[in-house]
Amino acid sequence: MLASLPRFMAGGHSTRQTLIIMAVVFVAAAAIAQWRLLTSDSRRKLPRLGIRFALMLVIGAVIMGIWHAIFTTWISWQVFISHAATCGLLIHAVSLWWGHERRR
Repeated sequence: MLASLPRFMAGGHSTRQTLIIMAVVFVAAAAIAQWRLLTSDSRRKLPRLGIRFALMLVIGAVIMGIWHAIFTTWISWQVFISHAATCGLLIHAVSLWWGHERRR
C-alpha cells in the first residue's frame, strides 16, 4: 500500500491517497494486535521472514525492470515502484505457500 502512495500523489488522486493512508493505519494497528498474540517462538521467526520479504521486493523490482525494459516504454518511477512491490509481494506469498505445501 505504501508503494502506491507516490503514484496517487503524482496523479492527483487525493481521495485514494487518503483511503490508502487510513488503510495503512488500520493495518498497522492490526499488525500490533497480531504481534501481541504471537508466541515467542513465532516472534523469533519474523526477522528472517522480514529479510526474505525484502529480498523478494528486490527480486520483484528486477523482474519488473526487465519486463518494462523489454515490453513497454518507460512509464514513471511511481508506477514502476508500485508494480515492483506488487510483484515482490506476490512472489513472497507464493513462495511461502509452496514451501508450506512441500513440507506437508
